[in-house]
Amino acid sequence: MAAATGLGAAALTLTPVSFAQAADGTPAAADGTGEVTRTITGHLETGVADFVYLPVEVPTGVREIAVSYSYDKPSVPVGTPGNSCDIGVFDQRGTKLGSKGFRGWSGGFRTSFAISTTEATPGYLPGPVEAGTWYIVLGPYQVAPQGMDYSVQVTLRFGEPGPAFVPNFPPERAKGRGRAWYRGDCHLHTVHSDGKRTPAELAAAARASKLDFMVSTEHNTSSAHAIWGEHAGDDLLIIAGEEVTTRNGHWLALGVDPGQWIDWRYRSRDDQFARYAREVHRSGGLVVPAHPYTPYIGAQWKFGYEHADAVELWNGPWTYDDESAVDVWDAMLGDAVRKGHDWVPAMGNSDAHREPQVVGAPHMVVHAENLSRTAILDAIRNGRSWITEWSTVDLAFTVTGRGMQAGIGERLRVPSDAPVDVRLDVSGVPGGTVRFITDEGQMHQRSLPASGTGTVVWRTTASLAAYVRAEIRHPRADGTPGKGNSMSPDLPWGAMAAMTNPIFLERTDD
Repeated sequence: MAAATGLGAAALTLTPVSFAQAADGTPAAADGTGEVTRTITGHLETGVADFVYLPVEVPTGVREIAVSYSYDKPSVPVGTPGNSCDIGVFDQRGTKLGSKGFRGWSGGFRTSFAISTTEATPGYLPGPVEAGTWYIVLGPYQVAPQGMDYSVQVTLRFGEPGPAFVPNFPPERAKGRGRAWYRGDCHLHTVHSDGKRTPAELAAAARASKLDFMVSTEHNTSSAHAIWGEHAGDDLLIIAGEEVTTRNGHWLALGVDPGQWIDWRYRSRDDQFARYAREVHRSGGLVVPAHPYTPYIGAQWKFGYEHADAVELWNGPWTYDDESAVDVWDAMLGDAVRKGHDWVPAMGNSDAHREPQVVGAPHMVVHAENLSRTAILDAIRNGRSWITEWSTVDLAFTVTGRGMQAGIGERLRVPSDAPVDVRLDVSGVPGGTVRFITDEGQMHQRSLPASGTGTVVWRTTASLAAYVRAEIRHPRADGTPGKGNSMSPDLPWGAMAAMTNPIFLERTDD
């Protein structure tokens, strides 16, 4: 065994497996047809490297490489992690961070995959199976106290390669309505990672949820990018992306160039996150920490927000970890206005993987110049957006003072003590509670009627509020609204129905 080099997270490279000869000593598939299989077995102890590389010497003349694997799952005490192991593959171009040798990843979702020139298992990239050292990647996510016994079976099928795969990337722009509010879900999965929906089913679900755009964000692979062209249309913009699933948190690379792959093999201590954030930014994309407070191993965010363009506060149905994320984000807003730092806009997405998870619950509503990749990303980057649980909820949020008006994500510059009217028009939240929150906390609250439609107006000044944002909450489980301010003993509030990014009030006499 030897340690791998050029990698971020700890890695281990094992002794190469050769296909040069068959079991009887004769050359493997000497006639250029048929197939040859090798089985690799081993044992991994608790505390093993994040990634274990199994080199496979691939000879010339291979039409397809096929891999299957298994590992034992011994009983463990309650509260002790059991065995869990991911899998992927790199080709002869190597395994260095960011290597062009990446050929696919399926995590723990599949037990087998195959790659040829013409096609590949979802999650993997079709293309020639060229001679050289390929690397099967095991990612022992959790290892039981007893260790992990694994078995990997590699089959090489020989013969003439088929026709080359032709990618069909989605167009950069859909018809749209010019400058308008557009609805979209920026965190979605299909069978190309750990989702159950096919791309066709996901696109149909996005249309059924009345979305104008969606982003493809498969875990650690770009394989789906090349098939979205046939599912996009004038009515649905499909944007390429990836959910980068590291051991220290997940992040969304939104709006990368079609076919672009972002590496995930590092921890926060490896000082590699900034490198890949810059890579996403060079393609015009966005870096978005995803579900930063979700209570799952490896999912809590450890990289900080210095390179983030937005943060996903609301992920799927509203839960306590979303509540925590909003509280921390609100504190970040206050810190930004006090210190004059850039602020990080909020996002919300469904993270839908399968039925009954609903595509578009929640989703973003963004004010963009048109329905294009560039315009949508620009609107999200600048916080010209709000989040809602469903398409039946609508709102308009503005501040007005001295004859001027600003909307979500914008700034209103007025004298310190000039009256400023904060106005929210909302529909679709029966009996809901409207909250206006500033850098000083909640400053105004009003209940909506049973119809769910209403207008709430509150007057303040720039001397009293550096920003204002709005939340619309459902009634609590007992049917009552939350009461008082953010220090009220009557919390928790009801589940979120919609929330906005802030509008900033700047004092001209500072």
